[in-house]
Amino acid sequence: MSDANGLATSEQAPETEGRTIRSWARYYDLVANIISLGRGKAIHRAVVKAAKAAEGEAVLDVGCGTGTLALMLEENVGEGGRVEGVDASPEMIAEARKKAGRGGSRSSFQVALVEQIPFEDDEFDLVVSTFMFHHLPTGLKRDGLAEIRRVLKPDGRFLMVDFAGDSESLIGHVLSIFAGHSHEDESVDLLAMIEDAGFAEVRRLKSRRPEAAILATGSTT
Repeated sequence: MSDANGLATSEQAPETEGRTIRSWARYYDLVANIISLGRGKAIHRAVVKAAKAAEGEAVLDVGCGTGTLALMLEENVGEGGRVEGVDASPEMIAEARKKAGRGGSRSSFQVALVEQIPFEDDEFDLVVSTFMFHHLPTGLKRDGLAEIRRVLKPDGRFLMVDFAGDSESLIGHVLSIFAGHSHEDESVDLLAMIEDAGFAEVRRLKSRRPEAAILATGSTT
């Protein structure tokens, strides 16, 4: 069989209650840049800075999409580290693998669910998730956070970035139209869920963009 990009693939999309991006995966980067009003690269740089990935660390990008962030984080962990990316969409993973191949990257990408992360307990120093959790129903968000906590080392960190409602801004209106996101700020509920999942030092970081909430933890408990 072939994926949405015409590439041969034997991977099937796993069943999940979360929304996945499939038919337009090849256009995702373009659409994301339009939705962010051209701020896509700046947002990724801000996330990399906030994540503080260090030389030799093991990093997991959950809901990695086309792999842009994972490939940027690879530069920080160096040859002694590793970066893994998982996404529920085979088409998005195909795009990430193409991107990694063009750049000679060592990062690895595979089709997997946030509620069934295919890695061992205490395996990663850092887990990141950007603009993915709004695709999940409440129960799946809780399941996903439990899985993220499971694969993190006891002193591991978790960084989540997702939309925050801002009805007064232009980009807030764009997100509500094209990304299916409401104007309501969900970051308060997400912070509570992260704490309930057993993370410590949960906090919302300052952001130049009111439409993006950056939520971080210092460690698991």
